[in-house]
Amino acid sequence: MMRPIALAIHGGAGTLLKGAMTSEKEKNYKDALAFALDEGYAVLDANGTAVEAVEVAVKALEDSPLFNAGKGSVFTAEGTHEMDAAIMEGNTLNAGAVSLITGIKNPVSLARGVMEKSDHVFLAGDGAMRFAKDHGFTLEDAAYFHDDLRYKQWLAIKDSDNFQLDHSDKKDSKFGTVGAVALDYDGNIAAATSTGGMTNKKWGRVGDSPMIGAGNYANNKTCAVSCTGSGEFFIRGVVAYDVSCLIEYKGMSLQDAADEVIQKRIVAIGGDGGLIAIDVHGNIAMPFNTEGMYRAKKSSLGTTEISIYKE
Repeated sequence: MMRPIALAIHGGAGTLLKGAMTSEKEKNYKDALAFALDEGYAVLDANGTAVEAVEVAVKALEDSPLFNAGKGSVFTAEGTHEMDAAIMEGNTLNAGAVSLITGIKNPVSLARGVMEKSDHVFLAGDGAMRFAKDHGFTLEDAAYFHDDLRYKQWLAIKDSDNFQLDHSDKKDSKFGTVGAVALDYDGNIAAATSTGGMTNKKWGRVGDSPMIGAGNYANNKTCAVSCTGSGEFFIRGVVAYDVSCLIEYKGMSLQDAADEVIQKRIVAIGGDGGLIAIDVHGNIAMPFNTEGMYRAKKSSLGTTEISIYKE
């Protein structure tokens, strides 16, 4: 009996109301999710590692202007782009993360570079950019990251003290993060997360996405998790690691642990968003407490799903 392989991805959670999106736009999002899912799953199917699979899936999402990561990153208060990403492998607990980087086409690949080619876990700002140049990462010019919709979102609030997460009609309710979790044939799991942050963010704000244990975590003993949500709350709740802890110390199932954190614990401190999680048995959980979350999963156990709204 072959071991199972499985992959789950997300493209952010937030105010995603059925009927508020044109059918064409909805199809574009689902097509982009399907493409990233297929790209990542093909890696697993070809006996690739979970780390390779999550990197490939997240790169596909970063390359789409539909999501707030990579090419689709939102504008900061300065009218620039600052991106964050993290990757972690569950077998060794090796991890890599980058924050406050600009011009890098695929931040998730730079995070993997930090994990595999440095003695460090987390590089930020100018230092992360120097590391990128030293390791041959190509820099895209600002035009590559320019998206009219994102630019308009920024122009609407640029001279104010407002900031917003991405899929939002109301307050700061758009969490444009992308992520992937995977299980490979060797029974190893991995997680990766990437984001362009908040529109009009100031002072080098960093969210949960690149923080190991907050927005991204993987441990073969428990699960791999990638989060999307109100980053400040996910940092304070150490969300990704909390899911792992509930499995490790309380013996909860993956679904129960993920639900406990997203539907109860994070809500109790005022946070909203969601996460995707996977364990070494191929179980997948994708809970969220917002109106919707771009999400998809595929498993050799026979389940494929691509969804946006609450079921």
